[in-house]
Amino acid sequence: MASTEHNTAAATEAAKSGAHGGGEGGLAIDPMHQFNIERFTDWHIGGLDVSFTNASLWMVIGVCVSSLLLLAGSTKLVPGRLQSIGELIYEFVSSMMRDILGDSGRAFFPLIFTLFMFVLSANMLGMVPYSFTTTSHIIVTFGLAAFVFVGATIVGFAKHGTHYLKLFVPSGVPSVLLPMLVVIEVISYFTRPISLSVRLFANMMAGHTMLKVFAGFVVAMGFLGGWLPLAMMIALTGLEILIAFLQAYVFAVLTCIYLNDAINMH
Repeated sequence: MASTEHNTAAATEAAKSGAHGGGEGGLAIDPMHQFNIERFTDWHIGGLDVSFTNASLWMVIGVCVSSLLLLAGSTKLVPGRLQSIGELIYEFVSSMMRDILGDSGRAFFPLIFTLFMFVLSANMLGMVPYSFTTTSHIIVTFGLAAFVFVGATIVGFAKHGTHYLKLFVPSGVPSVLLPMLVVIEVISYFTRPISLSVRLFANMMAGHTMLKVFAGFVVAMGFLGGWLPLAMMIALTGLEILIAFLQAYVFAVLTCIYLNDAINMH
C-alpha cells in the first residue's frame, strides 16, 4: 500500500516536471504556463468570485498606461513626443470613424477610442517579457465583444424602434428565398460577439504560444544550435507587434461597422 502511494506520488511529480519542461528531452519552457490565472487576493461577494488576479492587475496597468500616454504633456504649447503620439492615435481613430460612420457617429467617438486604446495597450503590454496578455483570454475578449454587441443593439432599437428588425430582411429578395435569408441574417447577427471575441483571442494566444515554443527551442538547443530558433523568435516578435496593433484596429473597425448598422441601417 505504501509502495503504491509512493509510486503514484512519484508519477505525479514526474508529470508536473514534464509539464514545465523539467523532464529530460522536453522543452525548457512550458508555452501554456504564461496564460495561467493567479490570484493575488481571494475575495467572494454573494457567491461571486471577485478576486484580484494577475489579469486584473495587467488590465489596470493597461488603463494607467493609456491614460498617462494621453495626459502626459497634453497641456504644453509645444507638443512633446508623448503628446505627438497621443495626437496621432486620436487622429487615426477619428479618421477611421469618419470613413465608416460619417458625422452620425461622432457621439460614439469616446467609446471607440477607449476600446481601441484598451485593446492596443493590453496587446502591447503582452509583448513585455514576464508580463500577462489579458486579451489572450476568451472571457476578456468576449466581455468586450458582448458589450459592443448589446450596446449596438440598444442603439439600433432606440433610434429606429421595431423598424430595426428590417435589418434582418434584405430588400429586393424574392419571397421564396426570404425565409432562408432571414434565418441566415439572424444567425449572422447573433454570432457577431463570438467572431469578434474569438478573432482577437485566437490571434493573441496563438502568437504568444508560438513565441514561447521558439524560446523553448533556443534554451533546449543551447548556444550552438539555438541561433536559428532565436532568429525566428526575433522575426515573430516583430510580426506579433504588428498583429497587436492590427487586432486593436480590426476590433475598432468592426465596432464602427456594427454601430453603422444600428444608426444607418446599412
